Amino acid sequence: MTTPSHASPLLVLLPGMDGTARLFQRFDAALRAETAIATQAIAYPAAPLDYTALEAFVRERLPQGRAFVVLAESFSGPLGAALRADPPPGMHALILCCSFVRNPRPLLAPLRHLLDLIPFGALPGFALRQALLAPHSTPQLQNELAAALAQVPPSVLRQRLRAVLETDASPSFARGSLPVLYLRARHDRLVPPANALQILRQAAGTQLVDIDAPHMLLQAAPAAAADAVAAFLTGLSAAQESD
Repeated sequence: MTTPSHASPLLVLLPGMDGTARLFQRFDAALRAETAIATQAIAYPAAPLDYTALEAFVRERLPQGRAFVVLAESFSGPLGAALRADPPPGMHALILCCSFVRNPRPLLAPLRHLLDLIPFGALPGFALRQALLAPHSTPQLQNELAAALAQVPPSVLRQRLRAVLETDASPSFARGSLPVLYLRARHDRLVPPANALQILRQAAGTQLVDIDAPHMLLQAAPAAAADAVAAFLTGLSAAQESD
């Protein structure tokens, strides 16, 4: 693994739909094992907030007085897009992990009107494991996922899914100029592979890294993800030193 210098920017982690930030533990451990990269995870409140409210919440908690890079996992992609469009002081780049800047499944958009009928608290565990972890599921990963989701009220999950189905942050994302890294999982069953191509079209120079993993890439393949992130941050530091 490439080890960045101690001048590496702080890595700010924005979580997936669970919003708890508990599922970053494996990735954070992989980073700390071989790099000097420090992280700050921002957990979302267990309240049914839309993307606009969550953006305000995140901006208030970003680092002050130091360089940082934002890693937006899955659900948090539109938040990363908003930050790239209007970057706060110190933000140097954006990493999208199995994520999107607009509804990745547009054919499902009409279903947002039926979300109140979905019993989020009673969804079968098998279905969630298949969608998020297959074919890399393990009992430990399953337990970690279940523990994180248990912290989130069904009403909050419902609102976050509604936000995904209604979002389109692509116009603002395309106006941004910060460098972008996209981590794509080869076995992602939620976000179609072609979604990354849209990101590449809207953000010239985006780096794309494919990793043998399910949608929960950071949890199932933390070492590979850490390698990709470390290499990206090293490249950022080198480019800044040459300027």
